[in-house]
Amino acid sequence: MLMRETSGKPAMPITFSMIVLNSQLVVAVADGVPNFDIVRSCRLDVAATTGLSVDQSLKSCVSDEQKAKRQLASQWPKFPAPSRVSCISQESIGGTPSYVSLLTCLQIGQWAR
Repeated sequence: MLMRETSGKPAMPITFSMIVLNSQLVVAVADGVPNFDIVRSCRLDVAATTGLSVDQSLKSCVSDEQKAKRQLASQWPKFPAPSRVSCISQESIGGTPSYVSLLTCLQIGQWAR
């Protein structure tokens, strides 16, 4: 059993079962491709773009996201679990997760190895 010191408070025991439970939660997150609301994310992205009509931009964005999700689904087990966890965590920042961005993050992780 590990003991954790806190500022001026008695040490709090950290049991082995707590460590195992937390590690399983991380693995569970990385077991499969996450589910993102791509229509919402695309609408927010389109709101920031100019040039194409909103309908064209939205359709193009949703199409790109769907393609990236299919590619992720077929390649997911090939990416190391720590990379999957890290990239999913990065995608949750900012509120507009993207499969294209997630795939890019995972591919960059592979190239860096």
